[in-house]
Amino acid sequence: MPWMEWYDNLAKPSWTPAPSTIGLIWQILYPIILVSFGYVFVQKFRGKVGWMVVLPFAINLVANLIFTPIQFGMRSLPLAAVDILIVWATIIWCVVVVWPHFKWVAIAQVPYFIWVSLATVLQLSITWMNVMER
Repeated sequence: MPWMEWYDNLAKPSWTPAPSTIGLIWQILYPIILVSFGYVFVQKFRGKVGWMVVLPFAINLVANLIFTPIQFGMRSLPLAAVDILIVWATIIWCVVVVWPHFKWVAIAQVPYFIWVSLATVLQLSITWMNVMER
C-alpha cells in the first residue's frame, strides 16, 4: 500500500492539518533551521562554542531527518512518537544551551518549537488512536 494511502486510512483527530498545510509549514521552517543550525555548527568549527552547545542541535537534526522514514517507511507509529518527543525535547535543550551565546538562534527556534509541539500532540494522538485503542 502506498504511504499516502496508508496515512489516509489512519484514525486521526478532527483537527489534523491537511498534508499540504504540513508541507507548507515545513517549507517555511526548514530555511530557519538551516540558517540557525548552520550558524551554530560554523561557530563550533571556528572554536567559538563547544560540543555541549552543538550536541542538541546535532541530535535534533538527526531525529528530525529520520522521522519521515520511521513514520512512512517503517510505518511505526510508536517509534515515530518516540522520535518526535526527542525532536521536541532537543529544541528546548537547544534553546537553553545556545541562549548565552547567540540569543537570535534561540529566538529563531520559537516557530519550530510551536510547530513541533503541535505535531507532537498530533503524533501522540494518532499513535494512541491507531495502536493503543485497537
